[in-house]
Amino acid sequence: MGLRTVALRRPHTGLIALLATLLAAFLVLGVSAGSAQADTTDDGQEITQFYFGGNITYQDSPVEDVGVSIKGNGFEAATETDADGKWRLYVPEKAKYTISIDEDTLPEGVVVDAEQLPEGVKAVEGTSGSFEAEFGLTGTKIVNLFLDQGERITESIWDQILSRTVNGLNFGLLLALASMGAALIYGTTRLGNFAHADMVTWGGLLALVFTSFWQLPLWLGVIAAVIGGGLLGWALDAGLWSPLRRRGMSVVPTMIVSIGLALALRYVFQFMIGGGTLQLPGSSPAPWNLGPITLSYIDVVTMVVSLVVILSVGFFLTRTRLGKATRAISDNPQLAAATGIDVDKVIRLVWILAGALAAISGILWAYFRPGVKWDMGVQMLLLIFCAMTIGGLGTAFGAIIGSIIVGIAVELSTLWIPSDLKYASALIALIIILLVRPQGLLGRKERLG
Repeated sequence: MGLRTVALRRPHTGLIALLATLLAAFLVLGVSAGSAQADTTDDGQEITQFYFGGNITYQDSPVEDVGVSIKGNGFEAATETDADGKWRLYVPEKAKYTISIDEDTLPEGVVVDAEQLPEGVKAVEGTSGSFEAEFGLTGTKIVNLFLDQGERITESIWDQILSRTVNGLNFGLLLALASMGAALIYGTTRLGNFAHADMVTWGGLLALVFTSFWQLPLWLGVIAAVIGGGLLGWALDAGLWSPLRRRGMSVVPTMIVSIGLALALRYVFQFMIGGGTLQLPGSSPAPWNLGPITLSYIDVVTMVVSLVVILSVGFFLTRTRLGKATRAISDNPQLAAATGIDVDKVIRLVWILAGALAAISGILWAYFRPGVKWDMGVQMLLLIFCAMTIGGLGTAFGAIIGSIIVGIAVELSTLWIPSDLKYASALIALIIILLVRPQGLLGRKERLG
């Protein structure tokens, strides 16, 4: 036998290309981004230039420890009055908000006197502790509330369930966009990608740069962000994951690599734009009231866009050759390769699609929160994995069902638990479903060992 000359591939070449691509992108973005860190209050509120505040008094005496919350345009925050009856809640932008008083924290038989509400504040019909308020010419709105004897009016439990179910469906559809991409990656590569949350953040950041920083039209910024998300997916696979697959790296090491990549991306994002929350452009028209259901303009757009994209991806997976090839690889990659399917090409396509879906989810999440922040995607990471597991690991359609279950569970849970703990309800839903069906709703049983 003669000697064979083997050309050795440099395994780090693709990674160098990936890092160079990301560095170039960050340098471009950094021209327009600030580096100031966000200040926060003692109770964790991010200090912005807009806030509501005031005093709560009863018989000319301040009332301490009254729960005050605010909600509007996808934003929620809560606080309590101090010993002087004072409260303050910061909001991301000037808009109309609903301020609510936790009437269980008021003295017995006492309500807010609706006849002494300040100008620009009106009671929400059918309630005695919720009020609509909006800013005047300045970024500060003082809402002093006076208590008096009266009968409390509360929204019926069925109206609350209906309203929260619709909000949960909205959030679930948004979550499904990110979960579908993560599920497709897991199905074709068996990689639990912890950096997927930062791919969501990337979409929001690109939209922010193209619209708020560079003053381009919103539609153009959205298109650019989606293309940028697809390019990030391509770069990650070409520069990192494809070389690792060729080297035969097993599941656990690749998962650890994804955790390290997530941390690296996250803190590069923070270095480039700082720790504050920045807003995407867009108007906030008056919300639409359909009985007990209140939907903002952003809510309607989010639901419509999510449905259109989900249906489009479903059509791709079930009606196109590449989509069917993707499903075949998810079922059995060795058999798919034996039938002539180019596995590497399909996996590369899956990463591009997952990056684009994550970018769309990031843009909608930035409006739903609202605001773009360096770690905004991390808030979705646990929910993404919950949705994937509930629906069945590796199946995109299961991720959709799991996301809707998670979204509705999160919103309905606020009827009984504090809103700060609502995301924990996703874990409860996960445990209950796995106890009944360990492989997930659309998953298949697999023999271990």
